[in-house]
Amino acid sequence: MNHTQGAKERELIERIAEIGAVVVAYSGGVDSAYLASVCHGVLGEQALAVTAVSPSLSRRERGDAEALAAREGWNHMTVETHEVARDEYARNGSDRCYWCKAELFEVLAPISSARAARIAVGTNLDDLSEHRPGRRAARENDVLTPLADAGLSKAEIRELAAARNLPVADKPASPCLASRFAYGVRVTPEGLARVDNAEEALRELGFGVLRVRDHGDLARIELMPGEIERAGDLRSEIAIALRALGFKYVTLDLEGFRSGSLNEALLQPTFASRLGSSASR
Repeated sequence: MNHTQGAKERELIERIAEIGAVVVAYSGGVDSAYLASVCHGVLGEQALAVTAVSPSLSRRERGDAEALAAREGWNHMTVETHEVARDEYARNGSDRCYWCKAELFEVLAPISSARAARIAVGTNLDDLSEHRPGRRAARENDVLTPLADAGLSKAEIRELAAARNLPVADKPASPCLASRFAYGVRVTPEGLARVDNAEEALRELGFGVLRVRDHGDLARIELMPGEIERAGDLRSEIAIALRALGFKYVTLDLEGFRSGSLNEALLQPTFASRLGSSASR
């Protein structure tokens, strides 16, 4: 931890102390885990980490989040959210994340109210320059963003998390399963389960950081560049596993893994104009 990071963390701690009581939207990723760690360190029982459980949360991510909270001794609970039941979310326009966060904050509101607490999320400084419609829902619901307010970037949060011995310090980003669906492909519980199972099947074959992007009948696999050649060697096993889950076509993206690759389509004028009526980010 360098001097600048230390100063930012001290500012964060001061901000948390001023809040007095907080409910942290805790997904198990590095940002929300670091925020939960700071909040529990400062506020003790006045801090509550809440994990939203729905078909869009993978089994692996839920298990990891619960295990970390238990290991750290955080005040933690899970709640069910029903964003997939919202047509605005399920139709999967470019504003899908707005409706996800709107649902989350509606569920967290009575919990925070009962505790006389504020809701806080792990938005970091880098997120402010990215395509994240959920920020609008946060503003509308007066949700706090302490990490961004303290000027903490993703890289700084990773270093600060490592200094706290949080095992997620170097964890790759792992957004919800709905992020695997191409815009316009309807999000359903069955589809989310299929993507979850597809990614687990690839992990069982020894692949690490990956995404299975759902384009309807077609599965587009993104792997780290160093694993693409091995995937070619295992193409028969991969195709059999994913076809068994209902995909008719299985493809390997030669550009490799890149977070948010489906947002690339939003930069194409024709596509953007087609989804413009539903876009709000």
